[in-house]
Amino acid sequence: MPSVLKLKKSNCKNCHRCIRRCPVKAIRFTGNQARIIEDECILCGQCFVVCPQNAKEIVDDTERVKVMLQGSAPVIASVAPSFYACWEGCGINSIRKALRELGFADAEETAIGATVVKREYEHMLKVGQQDVIISSCCPSVNLLVEKHFPDLKQYLAPVVSPMIAHAKDIKKRIPDAKVVFIGPCVSKKEEAVGTCVDAVLTFEEFDQMRLSAKIEIEKEFGESVAGRARSFPVTGGILACMDKPDGYQYLSVNGAKSCLNALRDIQQGGIHKCFIEMATCDGSCIDGPIMEKYINSPVRHICSVLVNVGKEDFDVEQPPEGELYTTHSGSPVKLPMPTESEIRAILAKLGKNTKEDELDCGSCGYDTCREKAIAIYRGIADYSMCLPSIRERSERISSKVLNNMPSGVIVVNEDLEVQELNRPALKLLNIGHESDILGESVVRILDTAPFFTVIETGKSLKKYRSYFSDYNKYFEQTIVHDRSSKMLIDIISDVTEEEEEAIRKHEISVKTAEVADRVVENQMRIVQEIASLLGETTAETKIALTKLKESMSLDEDE
Repeated sequence: MPSVLKLKKSNCKNCHRCIRRCPVKAIRFTGNQARIIEDECILCGQCFVVCPQNAKEIVDDTERVKVMLQGSAPVIASVAPSFYACWEGCGINSIRKALRELGFADAEETAIGATVVKREYEHMLKVGQQDVIISSCCPSVNLLVEKHFPDLKQYLAPVVSPMIAHAKDIKKRIPDAKVVFIGPCVSKKEEAVGTCVDAVLTFEEFDQMRLSAKIEIEKEFGESVAGRARSFPVTGGILACMDKPDGYQYLSVNGAKSCLNALRDIQQGGIHKCFIEMATCDGSCIDGPIMEKYINSPVRHICSVLVNVGKEDFDVEQPPEGELYTTHSGSPVKLPMPTESEIRAILAKLGKNTKEDELDCGSCGYDTCREKAIAIYRGIADYSMCLPSIRERSERISSKVLNNMPSGVIVVNEDLEVQELNRPALKLLNIGHESDILGESVVRILDTAPFFTVIETGKSLKKYRSYFSDYNKYFEQTIVHDRSSKMLIDIISDVTEEEEEAIRKHEISVKTAEVADRVVENQMRIVQEIASLLGETTAETKIALTKLKESMSLDEDE
């Protein structure tokens, strides 16, 4: 199968949104990157829709179409009936005009092919040989059955899709024509490979082509009597345009989850004589991935389509039965299944040793912890994807580090409300339990002035010392402002012994200086007396004693 969906590795941020949305979990996470498992993918396009980083991209056929338009063969566009929702207030004539300006020879509605297909469904129902019939218009449904429910392939209607039927009709009428399908679907690009459809453009790709050429799509008003099959892209639209013979039940199922449940019900053998219109997109084709990604207004879209549904079928010749026949022969997916003991061993490594530990939170993308363990066994997931486990482990390590630090740590928000503190902080500030202060203003335990200074200046406060009379202690604080999380972190240490030792040293130095002053005065007096007796001057002695005093003062300052 060609890779019509690709991953831009540099964009993937390992958020797991794609695996959460993927109905068949056809995404592998390795090296913190998501990779599409092509053999299991059903091309529903949901990973493309939900990726917040635009890390999934659809292979673009724009350049191939441009080459076709430069050739000599006429290029005919087959436009999916969802276009009534994409370009509201516009009809096929408006789209045809825009496409002709781009170089297309003509444009027709794919609903013409849908008319041929629905007639074939009606014929199958009248014959009544097939017990359960699943519509084959949605290629993602076909892939889902072929790959993941291969035992149900017999229930898929062996009829080509409206896209293929319309392309066959065009080429029967214009043998040398090139056919380009334009629609809201990703899987149509894969379905077209090796068929009479020469290229597939999404609505978005066509829009980019016409906008680059500065071509507008004009509004168009008026009703068309023909065109019952224009209802195909809405929920129940296939059934709505069919003449339904008695003898069968008729159901409409859309959305990947509902399709999976319906297929499981069929698998269990409880459903018989039933025609099921099935589509993997919620709301059917008008909520296809391109529509959902760029122009999602599902209720209005339904109205836009239904207002253009005709009361009669298109006037199209029904081809011989054999021309519409197809086989569904996709390769079934073979997935290894671990034993119960292997699942328990993997769960234990995730820190899930009891049933109560299995949160089934879905943050990893899998509905249950057991599903996640099975995915790890199959090599498409890794242990790091369990966010609660990672968080618990990180918090445990962080707690051990913080609680074994010699310093207290207090975290407050920008409203100066205490968010977290470690055990040393509780001890330093005489707090019995962290719940006594969590969520409360830090003013209850510390002076707020340093915090306001840090917020206002935007600069960290380092090794700020002050006396706290409430605790009869000196604290040294380093306050850092983490603007990204809007938190302030206060690292606080008890420096009371250091400060008291410094005070003692200062007092000793002051007393020593006072003693030195008295000694100098006494010595000066004695020297003067001796000098007067010996007839010598006291100048040199005075200088020496003054230097001694200055030296003692320097020692005190140090």
